[in-house]
Amino acid sequence: MDRAGEKLRRTRERLKLTYRDVAKASQEIAKRRGSQEFAVTLSRLADIENGNRAPSVFRIYSLCAIYRLDLLEVLGWYGVPSDEITAEGLRIELEQTHAIPFTPARQPPPLIDDVEIDANKTTFLSQIIRQWGKVPLSYLSGADHREYRYGLVGLEDWSMHPVLRPGSLVLIDQGRRRIARGGWTSELDRPIYFLEHRGGFLCGWCVVGEGSLLVQPHPSSEKLPSFFRYPDEIDVIGQVVGVAMFLEPKKRPHARPATIPEGSLSRPGKADAPPLAPPAE
Repeated sequence: MDRAGEKLRRTRERLKLTYRDVAKASQEIAKRRGSQEFAVTLSRLADIENGNRAPSVFRIYSLCAIYRLDLLEVLGWYGVPSDEITAEGLRIELEQTHAIPFTPARQPPPLIDDVEIDANKTTFLSQIIRQWGKVPLSYLSGADHREYRYGLVGLEDWSMHPVLRPGSLVLIDQGRRRIARGGWTSELDRPIYFLEHRGGFLCGWCVVGEGSLLVQPHPSSEKLPSFFRYPDEIDVIGQVVGVAMFLEPKKRPHARPATIPEGSLSRPGKADAPPLAPPAE
């Protein structure tokens, strides 16, 4: 924290601002924002620059505004890695399906002169990424982030299994919100949509009707379809156009027991024997 305070002090001195200049400017910000939390007093500024106390997020906001600094960069000075917040979130396992607010990378991806990737061939990326270092996931998608968002299928969400396994990371195209009425030949071609309703988020195949929307899960999930008034009760965020998932889930749903119709059992050792007749009354 000493280093962060020293950076703030050097920035203030470079702008030729006194303690009173900063305090006065912060009071103006506090007045506009309607909260004294944004105000930086003379004694507080001295504590911040001397490393005796870390500023609150409100005072960091004021100092960044006064010094013309980037808010996320200053948070990094204090050990808050804002660029890793999404990765931190992905390490926390949640049972419910939810959207992920990925933000575009602020710097261009690093170039690798000695590595060429052929998109037509299966490629092992671990060694390449190791050369890049910490690369945001946004670099790997190559997508226009004004149109794309990300979602994470909850660990307890088996509604689209096995097409989308629990824990899958999905890429959502916000430009494809209109529900398709046909054009697919199999369940693998049928569009899957990422939706938001009052109870949370869900993925599924969709059938739109007159003022209604049917969200259809995969038959293997044994879940019932969900009906919503559309668009009053549910919103289509977009179509799922990409997915990254583990092939082996951490927990499997309970398998359905095998059902054998009554009277279909055969006598032991008589595989071709006719079914047992019911006992005579």
